[in-house]
Amino acid sequence: MIKAVIFDFWGTLVENGTYSPLRQTYEMFRIRVPFGNFVTSFEQLVMTKSYKDKTEAFTKALELFQRTPRDNQMDLLIGIWNKNVLLAKLYPETIEVLEELKKKKIKLAVVSNMPSFAGKEILEKFGLEKYFNVIMLSYEEGILKNSPEFFNKTLEKLKVKKEEALMVGDSVPTDIKGAEAAGIKAVLVDRADTREFENKIIDLKQVEEYLE
Repeated sequence: MIKAVIFDFWGTLVENGTYSPLRQTYEMFRIRVPFGNFVTSFEQLVMTKSYKDKTEAFTKALELFQRTPRDNQMDLLIGIWNKNVLLAKLYPETIEVLEELKKKKIKLAVVSNMPSFAGKEILEKFGLEKYFNVIMLSYEEGILKNSPEFFNKTLEKLKVKKEEALMVGDSVPTDIKGAEAAGIKAVLVDRADTREFENKIIDLKQVEEYLE
């Protein structure tokens, strides 16, 4: 019996306000590193600690990849991430699903690899905090969500066993594999219905099918 549902944030509950800010950042850095490797290094640096502002965070990231900011590059990077928050929107079924699960007395958690400069403000923008028993953001925890440790901490805060929890996310590498490594059953959200995966949904309303 599932007692808790753990939701990823971006791409699961909330749609990015712009084409992948990570991909755009990667393209702007112009480095000869595979995108997956870039994401791992960038998120580990930028999303596991707090920075005073975006300029400080991106300066550290550019240093990591041995890059010096070019003319107006910093302004462009900041603009990309500002636009993402400004234009982000809830998926149509998000609130309805969260409210239904709360009515069923299901505990809810939201987890995200998120930088401190785009943290809880985005939760507040949509009034989402009230729905969750636990909010786990990488920059507050000091670890990324693709780590089993991250999910184990989430379970501890929810006060449920791994077999009583269900993870719902749109990324196999960060959402699904991380949860499964912690022994948590995971469901992939694939709204475009283009990926092969055993436990897959194309709409959050289908989560209820996995609660028994």
